[in-house]
Amino acid sequence: MFNAWLINDPSSDPGVYVKFKYRSEAALFDLGEIYRLQPRQILRVKHIFISHTHMDHFIGFDHLLRICLGRNMHISLFGPPGFRKNVEGKLAAYTWNLVRSYTNDFSLRVTEVSETQMTTTHYSCHSGFRPEPGITGRFNGILTDNNNFTVNAAFLDHKIPVLAFALKEQKHVNIMKNVLEDMDLPRGDWLVSLKDAVRRGDPDDVPIRVRWKGGEEKTVPLGELKKITRITGGQKISYIADAVYSSDNAQKIVTLTKNSDIIFIEAPFLEEDLETATEKYHLTARQAGYLAGMAGAKHIRIFHLSPKYKGLEYLLENEALEAFRSSLSGNSPA
Repeated sequence: MFNAWLINDPSSDPGVYVKFKYRSEAALFDLGEIYRLQPRQILRVKHIFISHTHMDHFIGFDHLLRICLGRNMHISLFGPPGFRKNVEGKLAAYTWNLVRSYTNDFSLRVTEVSETQMTTTHYSCHSGFRPEPGITGRFNGILTDNNNFTVNAAFLDHKIPVLAFALKEQKHVNIMKNVLEDMDLPRGDWLVSLKDAVRRGDPDDVPIRVRWKGGEEKTVPLGELKKITRITGGQKISYIADAVYSSDNAQKIVTLTKNSDIIFIEAPFLEEDLETATEKYHLTARQAGYLAGMAGAKHIRIFHLSPKYKGLEYLLENEALEAFRSSLSGNSPA
């Protein structure tokens, strides 16, 4: 289970922070300015998904590097064609002659995605961030898939290839507190291990260590502990940044973001400025709301608002919400 929010206000640099509940882990969509994040929040980040490397979507990389350098951390980054060159350009801007003596080895696992393949390159602090030989595999729409979540991606047109993302929790394992109390079991960190075992589908005879705050500990078979859990569908968060409204983009967005709990979607311009939006390869607020509604999203959050509407952001929000609520009628924004 996770919480997600915009790092900055909707008119500032794009970026969404996703915090995984009950875990010291987080993810980021895009890296605009991230100074509003506290260092402890940045140090939770394990995965970063970059839509494209226009400055307002990637300038936060340097601040991330500064916070994480010298720590024993490993971050996976994903981006569109040319992404590894962009990362290497950032790293090449600094001198790394002293890092070999660092106790901890901060490293980056950078995956560049094309329409058909993914190439992953490893960069280690102790080697001065020299790229290791890349590993190439097929891209089938899935960027990462683990026991906790899956991230799917699709390419959109913004005059350049831009990645859109959907993060889906694998399973949501709920703890039924009343059953926990009836079994005279404590609350605590051991429940995270229990949830992980349930998500993985471990055999019922796998022993789970139950720990009390006082230090007492015993093992209980997973099958017996399953009665305190209830599995529900996982949450889904989608992120759409910088794309022109076209039939191809619209179809990809609706397919990728289908049934999202929340969709973060750019909405720089009002519908009355449709010509400007189209020329700049961006969505209008009405188009954004329509697409979110067609995808069946539960909630919509717009961002990347043009500074043209400073003080009038509510107009964009109202237009997007109106289109979002009425889109089930099938009315097209174009």
